[in-house]
Amino acid sequence: MAVEYQCCELQFFIHILIISLLVLFAGMMSGLTLGLMSMSIVDLEVLAKSGTPQDRKHAAKILPVVRKQHLLLCTLLICNAAAMETLPIFLDSLVTAWVAILISVTLILLFGEIIPQSVCSRHGLAIGAAVAPIVRVLVWICYPVAYPISKLLDVILGDGHVALFRRAELKTLVDFHGNEAGKGGELTRNETTIIAGALELTEKTARDAMTPISETFAIDINAKLDRDMMKLILDEGHSRVPIYHEKPTNIIGLILVKNLLSIHPADEVLIKNVTIRRIPRFGERCEVEY
Repeated sequence: MAVEYQCCELQFFIHILIISLLVLFAGMMSGLTLGLMSMSIVDLEVLAKSGTPQDRKHAAKILPVVRKQHLLLCTLLICNAAAMETLPIFLDSLVTAWVAILISVTLILLFGEIIPQSVCSRHGLAIGAAVAPIVRVLVWICYPVAYPISKLLDVILGDGHVALFRRAELKTLVDFHGNEAGKGGELTRNETTIIAGALELTEKTARDAMTPISETFAIDINAKLDRDMMKLILDEGHSRVPIYHEKPTNIIGLILVKNLLSIHPADEVLIKNVTIRRIPRFGERCEVEY
């Protein structure tokens, strides 16, 4: 009688241990499904190259596992489903059927879903790197079942998961960093302004950089570089001055103000005797290239 009681007690504790392991295993699979699958390959490659030393180490461990995302997803879901389906079997041997269902749902919901996903959503990189060897073993174990399903998903959904930012999305991200300047962000407002300007170049045409002729400061080719003209040029503060012939809309070239340093105002040299440089001409709708 005593031996039978000890066997029942041992069996009870073995079932409790198995139930605990199944709940922990299901929780780990659920947390990894959220933690690993939420990391894009681009994010991990960025962290592996330019993250902190710790992040580089974690990303390097995770990258080989995450590259085949559909295979990883199938493996994690198969393992999670197997653990959740096995749990009621061991519970049913300890309690009645409805109590087993109630306990299994409670355990899976709390310890197998909510807590693991909450933890992995915040510390997914570190946890994923720590369990990466275990995940690799599980991938090989589930390979006969997971591989055909993953290939089917590759055919239906495509295997390219490179989540590169579109130009507009990248600009919005840069603008966000600019708005957060001084609040913990590492980019200054001047840096984000330069980056945003570079991103907008392909959307701009020559017209955006042009100044209407009516608003430009230009000099007649027959004008004299006397004291008044030299003072006027200096007051305008431009490094280049357009030169026109007969009417301001007929621009024929430009002069460099620095070339006028060697000219004495008392000589009253004519503009046409100074080196006049040609101006490149192109249409206002010409797109900016760089």
